[in-house]
Amino acid sequence: MAALPQAAASLASLRTAFRDGKAALLQEFAAARSTAMAATRVTRALTRHVDGSLSALWSAAGLATSSAALVAVGGYGRGELFPHSDVDVVVLLPAALDEAVSAAVERFVTSCWDTGLEIGSSVRTLPECLAESARDVTVQTALLESRWVAGTRRLFMQFRQAHDAAMDAPQFLRAKTLEMQQRHIKHEGTPYALEPNCKESPGGLRDLQVVIWVARGAGLGRTWGELASKGLITPFEAVQLVKHEGTLKLIRARLHAVAGRREDRLVFDLQTAVAESFGYSATDLPNHGQRSSEVLMHRYYWAAKAVTQLNQILMLNIEERINGREAAPMRPLNARFLDRSGMLEEASDDLYLRQPHAILETFLVFAQTPGLQGLSARTLRALYNARNVMDAGFRRDPVNRALFMAILRQPRGLTHALRLMNQTSVLGRTLWVFRRIVGRMQHDLFHVYTVDQHILMVLRNVRRFFIPEHAHEYPFCSQLAAQWDKPWVLYVAALFHDIAKGRGGDHSELGQLEARRFCRGHGIERSDTQLIEFLVQQHLTMSRVAQKADLSDADVIHDFARLVATPEGLTALYLLTVADIRGTSPKVWNAWKGKLLEDLYRLTLRALGGAQPNLDAEIEARKQEARHNLALHSALPGTEAPLWRTLEVSYFARHDSADIAWHARSLWRHVQATAPVVSARLSSVGDGLQVLVYCPDRPDLFARICGYFDSAGFSILDAKIHTTRAGFALDTFQVVATPGMAPDTQAGYRDLISLVETQATLALASTGPLPEPRRGRVSRRVRSFPVLPRVSLAPDERAQRWLLTVSASDRSGLLYAIARVMARHQINLQLAKITTLGERVEDTFLVDGPELQKPKAQLRIETELLDAVAAPA
Repeated sequence: MAALPQAAASLASLRTAFRDGKAALLQEFAAARSTAMAATRVTRALTRHVDGSLSALWSAAGLATSSAALVAVGGYGRGELFPHSDVDVVVLLPAALDEAVSAAVERFVTSCWDTGLEIGSSVRTLPECLAESARDVTVQTALLESRWVAGTRRLFMQFRQAHDAAMDAPQFLRAKTLEMQQRHIKHEGTPYALEPNCKESPGGLRDLQVVIWVARGAGLGRTWGELASKGLITPFEAVQLVKHEGTLKLIRARLHAVAGRREDRLVFDLQTAVAESFGYSATDLPNHGQRSSEVLMHRYYWAAKAVTQLNQILMLNIEERINGREAAPMRPLNARFLDRSGMLEEASDDLYLRQPHAILETFLVFAQTPGLQGLSARTLRALYNARNVMDAGFRRDPVNRALFMAILRQPRGLTHALRLMNQTSVLGRTLWVFRRIVGRMQHDLFHVYTVDQHILMVLRNVRRFFIPEHAHEYPFCSQLAAQWDKPWVLYVAALFHDIAKGRGGDHSELGQLEARRFCRGHGIERSDTQLIEFLVQQHLTMSRVAQKADLSDADVIHDFARLVATPEGLTALYLLTVADIRGTSPKVWNAWKGKLLEDLYRLTLRALGGAQPNLDAEIEARKQEARHNLALHSALPGTEAPLWRTLEVSYFARHDSADIAWHARSLWRHVQATAPVVSARLSSVGDGLQVLVYCPDRPDLFARICGYFDSAGFSILDAKIHTTRAGFALDTFQVVATPGMAPDTQAGYRDLISLVETQATLALASTGPLPEPRRGRVSRRVRSFPVLPRVSLAPDERAQRWLLTVSASDRSGLLYAIARVMARHQINLQLAKITTLGERVEDTFLVDGPELQKPKAQLRIETELLDAVAAPA
């Protein structure tokens, strides 16, 4: 680093020296190996570089002979200046400003900015600093890490002594604990966020800094070594803290350097670039198909998970030391465990080393004992330090296997117990296969949790089906679960359904093998083992059939019935499927998907009952029910006749009685109308609207309908397409409004229904050329992890129609773009299944048309569809 000019040098020289010196340091860091020491070196070097620049500017401003002091605070005061961190300083004055000092301070601050030092500055006297510190814990924390840079040392020492003397350790601990809790809530309450803030998120650097702050405020130490010497942490924990702190610092420093600005969030746009700055690449990894960004995030999540554990241990320890609660009342639970004010505590520090079986017993006792809120600091520490005890022999031990099965069979407390086991790394060390998916991100555009968090979320969802207090959430699932005598079978299936993610290959097949090994090793009966294997292997099947197949097709139902084989298998797969979809993302589940799954369940259950389908009888029963529905709506006898005379059997097979009656009520006077008829109503499944469209059929009709819904801000969830004998289109759409557009009141929905009916009628009456589709913007996540567009066009099993499958990144205007291609080639749509999985779409269309019989035309259609669904640049 070039020597800094003396104070008398020109501002231009200072600016050049600062810029060149910082650039040289960052260039050196970019070329360095990605080690924790590299991050420490660059943060300290940047701190020294800024110290020298500020000292020179302080002297150049004429403050060297004043009685003021320049004090570094916050991260700069701590001596950890990241490439684009804030430079926070306090100009400390012995008394109120006089004109000369005021002018000099103003020159100093202005020259800092002119030099390129974007400082955050405040000018205060010693009493003002203490008063502000007493009012605001954030200021108090920043001043706690103050460091002298230039000016009068005596004034700074007076300030330090006064600030330390004014510190109220219990109050400071309480304030920082509440502040940490609020910060965790703000950042999703998990270290596994998709775009974590490596400084502020749970498990980030701030969680380590909080520990040092409260310890320093209580005079317990200011480094990990000092905390170890005071008995607050063990030497092993101190090593782990240094290791994980170094990882987080390195990631933050690389992130700043790659972004070229202060950026503490590992956003999708930057994850790959940061990963590449570590030397990670997707081509030379042992795990094929794993992105470089996934390797980076896996490393981050492991560090954040460890920091979360250590933060919890240390904060509880410090709280006990400060508040003198080491003698809290304790209630014996058995010879090995105590209830210490609602926290489970081991009876002796070496319990787990002497009796390794007690490790899993910890969580069994926790689940069995009402009133326990968590694990004490002593227990958390003992578990953290006993990790090496949980080796292969521990996992093979029959007693430990029996204890784990006992935990899974508990009637209460299971979800909380397994989450604690994961947080303390016990779950991954008991089930080694689970350890491989801890902190593994899924960049598939619809999972928003790491694999381990998703699995535990699914298990929680299954568990809630068996808890009466949650029966209002999914009544049908709770009703089915109430008849199930072995809930633990479903828990094991939930635990293993995604256990093989990230290995390459079919994770369902690989997961089935892992489930088989587990069941054999844990003495599970053959029949239960077979059911668990089936559930793991087929856990995606029911969702696929419900959302992509034609449920009015008897062959579809009977093929699925043959697969599930028994009502027990069907019920188990249904419950696991609902729990799985709900556990991927809050955005993926909706009432329409729930209806499709329930319809498939009921149809399959009837098929499993052995009754042979009688289509004529079923259709006649639907007609009778529809007539009854019409009578309830005061319709005259025979109202349905004009419309029904134009309909074929397939119409009645695809629609339920309520829809059949609604169509008849809406259209009995318009059966021969040439103008479009649009009728809308609230969806019977609770989400959005059902929209009926009736008009003379034409090739571009579906495209015009999609174009209207897209421009009006609606998403199509499902489309049932039918053409009457008279050549009229009778189409029913299930649509939902985009977030923020849906009304809050019944009156609002009435207005929305009227608006849709009016606007859609006008849109369908248009005969001009179809407008160009909008190239809707895609999200940052889609830009960073795009779905490779895929189009498949294949004949159905009867070779009568074609199955068109489209997979792509979601964006506005996508369905209209697909429909426009179909209209251009006069492709007739029979059925549309629109499936949105987070930010990925997988749409299935049943189509026919003369061009589909020509191989060259097929190729042209597929090419145009690929162009249509490609994400905009």
